Amino acid sequence: MAEHKNPWKTLSGEKKYENQWIDVTEYQVINPSGGQGIYGKVSFKSKAIAVLPIDEEGYTWLVGQYRYTLEEYSWEIPMGAVPFDESTETGALRELNEETGLHAEKLEHLGRIHTSNSVTDEVGHVFIATGLSMGETNFDDTEDITVKRVPFAEALEMVMNGDITDSISQMAILKYARILDQNG
Repeated sequence: MAEHKNPWKTLSGEKKYENQWIDVTEYQVINPSGGQGIYGKVSFKSKAIAVLPIDEEGYTWLVGQYRYTLEEYSWEIPMGAVPFDESTETGALRELNEETGLHAEKLEHLGRIHTSNSVTDEVGHVFIATGLSMGETNFDDTEDITVKRVPFAEALEMVMNGDITDSISQMAILKYARILDQNG
């Protein structure tokens, strides 16, 4: 991949807002055309981790919850925020268990994703979990989650018909479908 020079010049930056999950910084910049402007960046205080659990029968688990920011209900694969000092694998196993009650014998890294790279530096990691066994859920106090087990083909159809709109979930489901296609 070719190296690309950053065409932006940062003149200054000032943190405008902070809570336990994010920082919002406003930057004074010179844009690629040479004009002065501002740029806002949301920096997350954790990394995004998502897990696509697949059992021996070809089923997966989806979690549904009302998303405050969107003001709508959302079906997604299990996911959550993992502190930067926790390994992605440990965080993935914990999030899978918290949201579905599932334990996994095997995790495979499916990919890395930038969730909305025009306004945030968030990086997400997606895993496939196999060798599943059931345990107890342990929802965070901010979660009111519905869990459902569906054939993977149904989850794929939910992406294709717009019932799953979350970008990390879409990436995981579409990429896994491609892997299944390539493996016949």
